[in-house]
Amino acid sequence: MKSSFYREKWNALIRETPDPEAIRRLSRQIAYSFLDYYLKDCRYEEEYIDLLCDMATFSEEPKLTDPGTQAIFGIIVESLCDDFEELQTLTYNKVMTQVISYCRSLPAGGEIDQSLKNFGIYSPKDILDRINKIRANDNSLSPRESADKILLLSRVTIGADVAITSVIIERLAGIFPEAEILLVGDGRLKEIYGGNPRIRIRKVLYSRRGGLLGRLSSWLLVLKIIQQETDSCRPGKTVLVDPDSRLSQLGVLPLIPIDDYFFFDSRSDASLNTKMSMPELANSWLNRLTGEEGSCYPGVWIPETYTGHATRFCRGLKENGVRKIIVVNFGVGGNPRKRVGRRMEEKLLLTLLREPDTLILLDKGFGEEELLNSNSLIDAVEKQGYPALHILFDSGNNFPFDKGGRGFADGKPGGGIIGVQSGIGEVAALIANSDEFIGYDSACQHIAAALKIPCLTIFAGSNNMRFIRRWSAYGQESCNIIHVDTLTDPASIDVDDIITRITHVRESREP
Repeated sequence: MKSSFYREKWNALIRETPDPEAIRRLSRQIAYSFLDYYLKDCRYEEEYIDLLCDMATFSEEPKLTDPGTQAIFGIIVESLCDDFEELQTLTYNKVMTQVISYCRSLPAGGEIDQSLKNFGIYSPKDILDRINKIRANDNSLSPRESADKILLLSRVTIGADVAITSVIIERLAGIFPEAEILLVGDGRLKEIYGGNPRIRIRKVLYSRRGGLLGRLSSWLLVLKIIQQETDSCRPGKTVLVDPDSRLSQLGVLPLIPIDDYFFFDSRSDASLNTKMSMPELANSWLNRLTGEEGSCYPGVWIPETYTGHATRFCRGLKENGVRKIIVVNFGVGGNPRKRVGRRMEEKLLLTLLREPDTLILLDKGFGEEELLNSNSLIDAVEKQGYPALHILFDSGNNFPFDKGGRGFADGKPGGGIIGVQSGIGEVAALIANSDEFIGYDSACQHIAAALKIPCLTIFAGSNNMRFIRRWSAYGQESCNIIHVDTLTDPASIDVDDIITRITHVRESREP
């Protein structure tokens, strides 16, 4: 048996005091071995998945079990989901079916097991039969039918919610003007959707870095919300739209009877145009689903709490000599492959600041690593003689300059860099009041596109053309990318070439 090699290593490892780093290395080796067999001839070695599930659930200590979970989701699942090919979609469904079946058999998985049985799902075959039926389902959501309530699952990541979920909200709000729209997802969604009175948000936290059972427990919370919402509505007048959400593990977990369930199969290449972006795919799917031809761009609805403060802040900058405000974000959401590197980031900032009266608002990002990197970049810019400032930007803070420019180096803030630490709502409001956005592939590129702000994305971390097309920003203003191959030979990346290409794109769109 192929897995005996790793099983013996695992048994030897846990006979002693478990070492988190050793567990991390072994889990990665197992995950990549699974992909080795799969890439060679599409062979599915289920023993490797079972072993990773063992490793992800053997202890109550997250530092010991998280490596197994990350190997499943961060290596195997991510590889299968980023290709947008039918075979990989089918394999993902098989992997998740095996993971779910493993978890329901554990003593701690009793609620998961019972909830699946409530849907008539008793075996792995039942899970696969259901998802295959959903993917083949051609049911329609006719505008002629009334709906009291539309339940919509979040895509979990802010960028995907802007690119996909906002399109679904806008289209269905127009088709069903009387229906209540309920969005189930992270509480941070209120920061970018809270300004739309049509949307009610029910909070469910899904940790993309949580444990195996923890990720599935989010599904149990969603089930309870759906039950509450359907109980308060007329029978048959509630529909659920699933935009390929992690909350349902991309449709594998059931949530509502199939007749009331509408699944956007965003990873399939069976019938959708390979050149389309995610917003375009969502529009195409909605046209088929509703029988209504239409199209809309992504949108955000930022509460006035954020927009008012950002407007006053940016107006003050312009009154103090700033000609152009550029929001820059070098966050990568924990995926280091998306980052080109420190040399490029520093050189880009200095290149932008050579433009007269240009001020950069550098979003410091989230987490200690991004914060340290941003602070280091600001220090480097300041050493080159440019004014620099660090601020915590929220609605409780006042505008940091007076009319004499005091508080920003020794003169007026006609140019320089301000490091901004804030939440996603404040960042979105600052982008809305800026002249341009530049950054890596992240939520901010989609927010900028939705706000009609010219956007340039430094797209690294993938050489898959379909993935890049799917996830590039899409909006009414110019949305350009600079693709950087950080995978093939990172050492050969030429920073000057990247900066020249960025300059070319920016000058090409100037009026």
